Amino acid sequence: MVGNLLTLLATALSLLIVDLAVPGVDIATFPAALIAAVSIGLVNAFVKPVLSILSLPLTFLTLGLFTLVVNGLCFWLASVLVPGFRVDGLLAFILGPVVLSLASTFLNKYFAERNAGVVTQATPEA
Repeated sequence: MVGNLLTLLATALSLLIVDLAVPGVDIATFPAALIAAVSIGLVNAFVKPVLSILSLPLTFLTLGLFTLVVNGLCFWLASVLVPGFRVDGLLAFILGPVVLSLASTFLNKYFAERNAGVVTQATPEA
């Protein structure tokens, strides 16, 4: 449960980093970033597998580069569903998910290391 909350927090913070780093991505408030993080998770869980299978021939022909377009579509779809989260322009469409992935990976690793230290301290020794 704590791990899921930390992942949600890391994704929301990553979205704020994307807002600062990528022109064309705008997030109004931190609650909007939290809702956008949930929306991105749901879109990635339910829509992305369908899009990936449907676009498999194009992904094969482009040696995997079409995956960037699929990720951009999922990122854009999440922005359509959440008020206060906007993706405008091709640069934001392609670069936004890449920066989100990098920032989220870094923050998730950081939280995992910090959480592992807390868990090992909380368990009694046998």
